[in-house]
Amino acid sequence: MQKIHKTTQVRHKDVMAIALPATIAFITEPLAGLVDLTVIGRLGDAGLLAGVVLGGLAFSVFISLAFFLRLGTAGLTAQAIGAREKGDGLSHFIRAAMLALLLGFLMIILMKPIEWFSALLLVPSENAYASYATYFNIRVFSAPFTLINFALLGWFYGRAEATTGMLLQLLIHGVNIILSILLVYIFNMGVMGVAIATLIGQALAAIVGVYLVIHHFNGWQKTKSFINKNELFDMKAIKRLFSLSRDLMIRSAVLMFTFAWFTAQVSRMGDVTLAANELLLYFLLISAYFLDGQAQAAEALCGRAIGANDKQSFVQSLKLTLFWGFLIGFLLFIFWVFAGGYLIDFMSTNEEIREKAKLYLIIAALTSFTGVGAFVLDGVMAGATLGSTIRNGMVASAAIYLVFAIILQKFFGLNGLWIAMHVFFIARTIIFAFALRGKMASLFK
Repeated sequence: MQKIHKTTQVRHKDVMAIALPATIAFITEPLAGLVDLTVIGRLGDAGLLAGVVLGGLAFSVFISLAFFLRLGTAGLTAQAIGAREKGDGLSHFIRAAMLALLLGFLMIILMKPIEWFSALLLVPSENAYASYATYFNIRVFSAPFTLINFALLGWFYGRAEATTGMLLQLLIHGVNIILSILLVYIFNMGVMGVAIATLIGQALAAIVGVYLVIHHFNGWQKTKSFINKNELFDMKAIKRLFSLSRDLMIRSAVLMFTFAWFTAQVSRMGDVTLAANELLLYFLLISAYFLDGQAQAAEALCGRAIGANDKQSFVQSLKLTLFWGFLIGFLLFIFWVFAGGYLIDFMSTNEEIREKAKLYLIIAALTSFTGVGAFVLDGVMAGATLGSTIRNGMVASAAIYLVFAIILQKFFGLNGLWIAMHVFFIARTIIFAFALRGKMASLFK
């Protein structure tokens, strides 16, 4: 029988204590990407920009398959904290870190087949292929560090140490931004420079993050005392991790397939349209990372409530994160409508790219509002470690998206693809809401 702890009142400040630093942390990732795009985009060559876009997408598609290392670790750690388990969920982090190293080195070994397969799917133009290959073949060496950072962030966010997670993210992307500017404009390294900058940022953060874990337990000797080999290699815990990992991997694969398919359709419309649409996708990513702050708060607070068998705290956490999510989503939509044009002009000097991006700005900006429910409920499901529900909901939503995208693109072109993206977000919200309602009785006994 689950332990029943005293009900904890969840307040607005509890949500924002996690969401605000998490948002600041997450927002640095697309901002670093925006800097990379701007640094290359201001060189004035659409082929170079398209190559970086596709190289980054190829890496992201495969690396995101292991995003369960953050989502799964955060949910398992939050539940361990809520249940007041000894060791602060350290065993969950170690298992995830070992798996991260294995997957990271496997990706390096398979980088050439991945490069070839990604090119087959993304169809880079002849002008863009060289920069695509250069960027990907350097960026891939950051895979072990990137995955270790997923596990680290999951552990820190699961413990509600959002400030520490924020500082690690700021380190990753701060180093990336500074080095990208230096290597491209001072050392004239072009595409190679932005890829090397990303690699160094990820490696440095992984080293610092592992140090912080050891420091949390007051040194290596005391850290080892919390590592129980029998617990670490407990088959029940390992099976739970792999079951959750499998479901979240499928979830991430379907999600990335959806965006990769979207980008592949746009790629066939030409380099200018692809480059313009990528600027809009980065606006969507920035919105997503703002909303991910609320999702992270939902994951930590709801996971902790489940670990403590506290239904009232769970419901309070859900309501508050949805409230803040919709408020922030609406404000983001207003911001993109009024400021998006100026940002587009700053990010690219190519007049064709500017005009094309502005043409689709409003319909793209609307995703910051329609995506709220999907992001927050995704966090709730992850905190509850409902991996199969997340998987099934994502697959169903993607199927609905593809049907709408194929039909609407035929009649409305790029506008049709963006409308289908709104359908994708709304479908996820509805499916997850009904699924969560059906799972409540089994979550709290």
